[in-house]
Amino acid sequence: MAGANGRKAIFITGAASGIGAETARHFARKGWFCGLYDVNEMGLRSVAAEIGAENCHLAKLDVTKRADWAAAMDGFSAGTGGKMHVLFNNAGIGRHGWFEEIPAEEADLIIDINVKGVVNGVYAALPLLKQTPGARIVNTASSAGIVGAPQLSVYSASKWAVRGLTEALDAEFRDLGIRVTTLMPWFVDTPILEMGKTAGANEKMSDQMKANGAKVYPVSMAAEKVWDAVHGEDIYYMVGAEADRARFMTRWLPGVVRKAIRKNVPARD
Repeated sequence: MAGANGRKAIFITGAASGIGAETARHFARKGWFCGLYDVNEMGLRSVAAEIGAENCHLAKLDVTKRADWAAAMDGFSAGTGGKMHVLFNNAGIGRHGWFEEIPAEEADLIIDINVKGVVNGVYAALPLLKQTPGARIVNTASSAGIVGAPQLSVYSASKWAVRGLTEALDAEFRDLGIRVTTLMPWFVDTPILEMGKTAGANEKMSDQMKANGAKVYPVSMAAEKVWDAVHGEDIYYMVGAEADRARFMTRWLPGVVRKAIRKNVPARD
């Protein structure tokens, strides 16, 4: 493993694909050292080959397991001289479908990865963040964390939790010199759009989106917003015009939003 050699360093979960992988590419192009972590080791090796072994450290990380976090922190710290400029809590999963059709065990897994995984990450990274001047945490939430999304109920709940955690920690960590921000994408062209009603479902969320003509944004836009979240002064970083619109509408016209959601719920089969 090559060291960071004085460069700024970002620790990325969910780095094997989607927003995490594209963020690694984006930051590596700008001279950053990237920690790449995911359960998908083959995907990690592919991303590492793209950005160069000298620009990264990679390791398998199940964000629900604190022992995995501890091992990943040890490896990252060894490569960066004990520094972490950014923790990007990005790993997440979802299931699409009516609430009662999603097995309870899968709902548990959504909460374990999307919420507990973020909490685990903050606990694990805090010692390194504390000793890195100007450190930041960026947590991936979703526009579903602004507006409760039918057929994404548990996923929405998990992203509302991430949003609340972000706001609270940004205030709590004020005197530690650590900012906490959140990425809030609309639909982005990532593997999560292939989520089905259950893990093996034939009908995918992307199929319904295509039928409805929903807008899907390129993953490059999300990576650029991560860069903004690392360097800007806001807490929320929206990805896509629809995400900006959802934030505006829920702030100023919440009743209109709720009525529209209820009206547009798809008919059950």
